Amino acid sequence: MSIGITPLTGTIGALIGGVDLRTADESTIGAIRGALLEHRVVFFRDHAFAPEELKAFGRRFGPLSTHPIDPGIEGHPEVLVLDSIEQRRNSHYDPNVRHYKWHTDVTFDETPPMGSILNAVVIPERGGDTQWADLVAAYNTLSDPMRVFVDDLVAVHDPRPVFTEQAAKDPTGGWQERLASLTPTKHPVVRVHPETGERALFVNPAFTTRLDGFRPEESEPILGLLYEHIAQAEHVVRWHWREGDVAFWDNRATAHYVVTNYGLGHRRMQRVTVAGDRPYGPRDLTPESAVAV
Repeated sequence: MSIGITPLTGTIGALIGGVDLRTADESTIGAIRGALLEHRVVFFRDHAFAPEELKAFGRRFGPLSTHPIDPGIEGHPEVLVLDSIEQRRNSHYDPNVRHYKWHTDVTFDETPPMGSILNAVVIPERGGDTQWADLVAAYNTLSDPMRVFVDDLVAVHDPRPVFTEQAAKDPTGGWQERLASLTPTKHPVVRVHPETGERALFVNPAFTTRLDGFRPEESEPILGLLYEHIAQAEHVVRWHWREGDVAFWDNRATAHYVVTNYGLGHRRMQRVTVAGDRPYGPRDLTPESAVAV
């Protein structure tokens, strides 16, 4: 099967055409993985997946993970539904925190997802785009002294600032119980990509709460600077959804957010995540573990 790959910017995003994701052979799946590694996020048109079909496509890239707090949909715990009418999460937002909607999925887990696959079920008449930021490009465009500085830092990731309010609204108590079972996790501020060896910033304003070992008055401005840098337009691709679209992003090298400018419009998406491994940083590299880039 011959596929067409059209880059959308100079660093991030590509539209892939000429493929039916339900019947793709192993060679095509390999080409999609290669495009994902090169472009960070890839898009496909005209795939209205049933939950079982979405899971089947996701499993072509590895085992699927379930969300540690959100139980997913009945009968398909691996499928997370993001629905504006049901008030299920379409974004992480706090009006008092700039760039709060930017996040990398589930970084509060010890082994965050390798990637996420999102399928558009219902799209509002206007608005509701999603943006992705290239965290490798963000790292590479830091100054040399700043890269040296952040290479050795560790950050704390915690789900409670985002999920506490939503958990409190769950009448079953399941969300509160699952949230209470989680503890903050530490990850390197700079993640070494396990397949490409590239270095990427691995902090986000939704789940990263502080730099390990720093006082709050030290940690907050450093993280704020990194968040501002990640969100620069030069690092970003913006996708205007149509029903049936699929986005597949490398969660190890991107952050994203939903532009919630669709008013009372209905936006319903379904997502699966491919399981990942524990992030490691430059300080963990050995000659044997280094990947040639």
